[in-house]
Order: sequence, then C-alpha cells, then structure tokens
Amino acid sequence: MSLSYGLWAMSNFDNQNFGICGKTIGSLRRNVITSWKLQMSCRGYQVTDKRADNLIILKKGEKSNYFYLFGGKDESSQDLIQGVTLAGVLFDEVALMPKSFVEQAVGRCSVEGSKFWFNCNPSNPYHWFLTDWINRIPGQDPEAVFDDEHLPKKLIYITFTMDDNPSLSLKVKARYKSMFTGIFYQRFILGKWSAADGLVYPMFSEEKHVYKDNVDTLNTRYYVAVDFGLSNPTTFLGIADDGYKTFVEKEYYHANKDNEEKDIVKLGDDFDEFIKGWGHKPRSVIVDPSAKAMILELKKRKYKVTLGNNDVDEGIQLVTVLLSLEVLKINKACLNTCKEFQSYVWDVKAKERGMEKVEKKNDHCLDALRYFVNTKLKKRRFIC
Repeated sequence: MSLSYGLWAMSNFDNQNFGICGKTIGSLRRNVITSWKLQMSCRGYQVTDKRADNLIILKKGEKSNYFYLFGGKDESSQDLIQGVTLAGVLFDEVALMPKSFVEQAVGRCSVEGSKFWFNCNPSNPYHWFLTDWINRIPGQDPEAVFDDEHLPKKLIYITFTMDDNPSLSLKVKARYKSMFTGIFYQRFILGKWSAADGLVYPMFSEEKHVYKDNVDTLNTRYYVAVDFGLSNPTTFLGIADDGYKTFVEKEYYHANKDNEEKDIVKLGDDFDEFIKGWGHKPRSVIVDPSAKAMILELKKRKYKVTLGNNDVDEGIQLVTVLLSLEVLKINKACLNTCKEFQSYVWDVKAKERGMEKVEKKNDHCLDALRYFVNTKLKKRRFIC
C-alpha cells in the first residue's frame, strides 16, 4: 500500500504536501518507512529523509513532493496536523488511532484530486472506523441508513487474511496461527471485526501455565513489576526470564480497605522485605508511569526503575501470545495472579455502549504483569 501511495502521489502531483500516519512515529518508521524508502529508491526516485522534521522528500526529474510523518496515538495528536494542506494521506493501522486525529487529517486534504488511504487489522464491531467508514460503503452493511447527515462513502474496500500474504511460507503461517486464540485469532488470522466477550484469557490453564518449583539457569534475569494503589490494591510480582520463557515466581498483594492501612513508606518497607525474601536482586523495577509516589519511593531506596508501557490492548495481545505458546508460567504460590487469570473479563456495559474495555476489577496482578511483558518482551521473537 505504501508503494502504491508513493507512486500515485508522484504520478499525479508536483510540489505538494502529503501525510503518512502511524500510531507513533517510531512504529511508522519501523513498519512502513524503512522499506518504503528502499522501494521508491529502487524505482529511480531520489529520497531525502529529514528525520528532525519528520519529512521525506521524493524527487524524480523536475518533480518533487513532500511527505510528512505523523503519530496519532491519542486525542491530543490532532493538534500536530492542524494547519497543513495535504494532497493525500495514508493511515497505517488506522483502527489504533483516535477518531479526532483521523478526522483532522482527512479534513486537511483540500487539494483537488486528493485521496485517503487506510489499512488496519480488524477491531471490535462497534469501532468507529467500521461504523463511520466501512459500513457506509453502499452494499457493505444491509442495515445502513443514508441521509443528508449520513452520506455514503466512495471507497474501495479490500479484505485480506494472512493466507493472502505471498511472502509467508505454509510453515510460517502455521506458526502465526498457533500464536493466537479466541478473539485475537478471529481478528488477526481470519480478518473479522469480532466482539470481545467473556474471559479475557480463556486459554489460561492451571495444567499448562502453573508450576511449583522455581527455575534458575545461567541466563535468567530477574525483574519486579509493580501495580501501585492506596485506594486500590498494591501488587509486586517477582519475575524470572530466561530469554524464552517467563516465570512469575513470587507475588505481594495488599489492599488497604481489607487490611492494615499502609502509606507509601510502609509499602516501600514491604518492597524491601519482598526482595529480601525472594533472594534475587532485580535488574529493574517496572512501574506504571502514573504511579509517581511509588516511583519516587523506589528511587529513594536505590532501585533502578523502568517506566512501564501501560497500553492495555497491546499488553493483552502479548500476554495472549505468551499463554498460547505456553512460555508464560505462574508459580502456584502466586494465588492472586492465578485467581485473576480466571476472573478477568471484558466489560459488558462498555460493549453495550459500543466500546471495548476490560472490567476494572480482578486486574491488579495482571496489570503489573502487563507492564512487564509490554515493556521487556514486546520486541522478542518467539519460536514455536
């Protein structure tokens, strides 16, 4: 798609601005721009990448066009694209972007002949991109109603599944299929806009994922993941990772409302005791960035703190992969973690409002685990 977009832009325009959008600039460069620059260069285009300005200039002969890179990770991202006039815009993984950002970007395409280009993995059937764009293609949704406020969209809509990818061997396709189950299999393998319902981790099994004895190898690295709360429970997870498998070895769980009231200093004392009882010095402590009081307390006590990636959707997807590959193991003594895996559910009320969220209960150990896997394991290549 990025190749087609570049060739279309250079064939139809000269001296115009274009947009290329991803969830973040980093993911956009990693997933799209690196290969796109090579593709355009191989076809005789002069490519100039001005990284400081997030600008790529394509030139061939006397013709030049300017491609600005934008990240659309949250509602405030719309401010980044205001004011620019565009002849076209490409959205990579548009379902991960907020509606306000996309609307702002398409609203900037005021040059005659401009077009919008979108790609994404499916999300839930109430997602705004499905309801506001795809389902407004005539014939796409038999229940769609068109009037002066809901005009039909003039779009070419093409669905691909993983089996349509000519660059993947049958063996690689089988490996990817084994990495997902449930809702994520429906979306990422079958390409369906499916609703999340019931348990978030239905693949969790005590037989497959719970163990008794700790693991200690030459390659093991130790971490602690923290979910902090005063009105909500505070949890610490002692995690061992050998580069392939991840073991939750030890847990701490304290809820002020059910037990002795503890302030941040007492929780810090408990953390020291937790580390002492575990017997391993962590390489770092992964903490939710919003837990500023806990971060300061841990730094006072000379622990190396890493701000965790707290993206919920990405974290849930990665934990699902780990469980499906059976490379995530929970010690039997971690009672609350095991309990939460079996009671962590999608929010039914949010679903009724056309949203997709998890219920904010039975999730404190799993939040801490999610911070860890999304921060330390996100770039890991898994073998299956």
